[in-house]
Amino acid sequence: MDDKAAERADEPNYGAGPWGADLGTWGAVALIAFGAIATAWVFLRLPGTPQEPALGYHGAAKLIAIGLVTVGCTLMSRRRGRPAASKKTNEQEHI
Repeated sequence: MDDKAAERADEPNYGAGPWGADLGTWGAVALIAFGAIATAWVFLRLPGTPQEPALGYHGAAKLIAIGLVTVGCTLMSRRRGRPAASKKTNEQEHI
């Protein structure tokens, strides 16, 4: 067994993640916009609206909530990554 095969055997085997895991910032913004459009669609009672409007609003609210959480997590991870990178560059300049 070569070294590469041993490394692959030691790595954890993760399954497929949730469908929203790889949306990114722009995908999450698109999801929020789609939720807003779905809300307007239900409000205006356009064709395809469920008989009970609460079901339509519930689905639209889930889309918006998933989008907001994804945007928040993406932006927070970017924000947390910046100070460490800038701190390293400042330390390198002083040396």
